[in-house]
Amino acid sequence: MPLFCNMSKKAIQIDAIDNVATTTDIVEAGEKLEVLSPDGKIILETKPVEKIIFGHKIALKPLATDEAIIKYGEVIGVASKPIKVGEWVHTHNVNSARLNTAGEEVRGITS
Repeated sequence: MPLFCNMSKKAIQIDAIDNVATTTDIVEAGEKLEVLSPDGKIILETKPVEKIIFGHKIALKPLATDEAIIKYGEVIGVASKPIKVGEWVHTHNVNSARLNTAGEEVRGITS
């Protein structure tokens, strides 16, 4: 039997209160993904609904519009629309929690 028979892709929850995790590799849509807690335990097995590139975030729970996105134990943004478990969390579905970034570009901030 090969030594590495379970080669699932991984994502890491950095803080126990985070509702997103960070991928450690490119994960294709439908590919098995294991999410590890800060202490290394598997807390979620999911199949992303879309491709997620290395270092990007994936939702660990359903997130409602305007719900806080928490990473590093801190609010890093708010959902701009509902986000499903296993969905890529990035600028297409997250707004700033501190600045109005919805709609047109904020000159000097996002341009």
